[in-house]
Amino acid sequence: MKKKILITTAIDYVNDVIHIGHAYQKILADCVSRFERERRGKENVFFVTGTDEHGQKVFHVAKEKGVDTKTFVDEISKKDQEQQDSLQISYDRFIRTTDEDHKKVASEFFKKVYDAGYIYKGTYKGLYCEGCEAYKTGKDLIDGKCPLHQNNEIQIVEDENYFFKFSSFKDFLKELFEKNTDFVLPNQRYKEMYAFIDTIEDIPVTRRKEKLPWGIECPVDENHVLWVWFDALVNYLTFGLQVGSWDSDTEIVHFIGKDIARMHALLWPCMLKSAGYELSSHIYDHGFLSLNGKKISKSLGNVVAPKDLVEKYGVDPVRYYFLRYGPIVEDSDFSEDNFKTVYNADLANGLGNTVARLEKLAEKSGISFAFETEDSNVLSTELSQYFDVYRVDIALQYIWSKISDLDKKINEEEPWGIKDNEKLKEVLQFEIEDLILIAKLCKPFMPDTSEKILNIFKQKKITSIGGLFPRI
Repeated sequence: MKKKILITTAIDYVNDVIHIGHAYQKILADCVSRFERERRGKENVFFVTGTDEHGQKVFHVAKEKGVDTKTFVDEISKKDQEQQDSLQISYDRFIRTTDEDHKKVASEFFKKVYDAGYIYKGTYKGLYCEGCEAYKTGKDLIDGKCPLHQNNEIQIVEDENYFFKFSSFKDFLKELFEKNTDFVLPNQRYKEMYAFIDTIEDIPVTRRKEKLPWGIECPVDENHVLWVWFDALVNYLTFGLQVGSWDSDTEIVHFIGKDIARMHALLWPCMLKSAGYELSSHIYDHGFLSLNGKKISKSLGNVVAPKDLVEKYGVDPVRYYFLRYGPIVEDSDFSEDNFKTVYNADLANGLGNTVARLEKLAEKSGISFAFETEDSNVLSTELSQYFDVYRVDIALQYIWSKISDLDKKINEEEPWGIKDNEKLKEVLQFEIEDLILIAKLCKPFMPDTSEKILNIFKQKKITSIGGLFPRI
């Protein structure tokens, strides 16, 4: 294990405010970051998220609304950050691609690749999906439409561009994948990405400014701006260089959705290689989240804001639900009915009920207790095997099996019927110690709940605080 770790999410495009589909990834990355701070030390963990603010799509949306582009992206970026903050996402930096230091790094990055001979001038004629901000081939389309943006018309474009020699990296990519079988996770995504290597072609990495004035100016031609992906991916490097963690001592992990896997698993390592930078370590590529069986889409009117869920049900129940039942490997579906079922079963009747039973028994006993509630290395010893492969869902299954075991123990030992105070103290001591372990294990997933439970049992004389999770 390397000393340091840099954790990133995809930065969200600011054509609109993020919804629960985007939020899943932030909660996942945040949970891993919180775990790693316990395992490696806070000073060795760096976590970045943010917004992607250049490109054709956002320029057109701002124009349609009759708003200055910078004013528009400022507003959406601020709202996105508020949505993340409502989920207690513990980022070290909320980066924006309009930040001056990022624009400088992106420009210098392009110049390095150009000077190394991997960028040339040419003419592109082909297909472009504004929704993806990406160039397409006929094989990428279904009935002439992008499968991810079927309401958008595919554009046929012909223009002067600067091209990246993407196709010259095929052998490099094959070697990278074959020597690092965990470079892309989970395994089925690794296989999908490997299969695409032979199909890659050189791609345009600039747009002419007269057609798209909203972007970072190309450092070798003032008449061009950088293609949004050749700008956006560099945000990870901007942050890594800022905190001194883009080096061989740092594990670099990107959490992304499967719709942008090719950009991260194939294009990004080639970009880094061409500019002479350290390569990323892992790309975790999760599935999609749907809502009531349908794709989440503003046009369908089924967008749910994370902040609204938090205000209704609380931050930790929302975090718990998505970390345990979200699309960590396969696509998953969200509905409020299912959320309520999970809330009542796992939280109100599960963890919450167990806490209530023991705090009331301890309070009623009047016995003085002494528990070790401070942080220890229990997270590393108990959960490393799950976090090493980013399976937070299985980690939660393991924790909830401990809750089940503890409930069984309470029922078997029947502390409410013990009359001998010494025996009662011994039984409750062991049972509450099990609960304290569970609370410590919950820390990366549900930080507020973990703290509340530990605070209850910090007292020598336990006082009940009432239900943690009232039934809904």
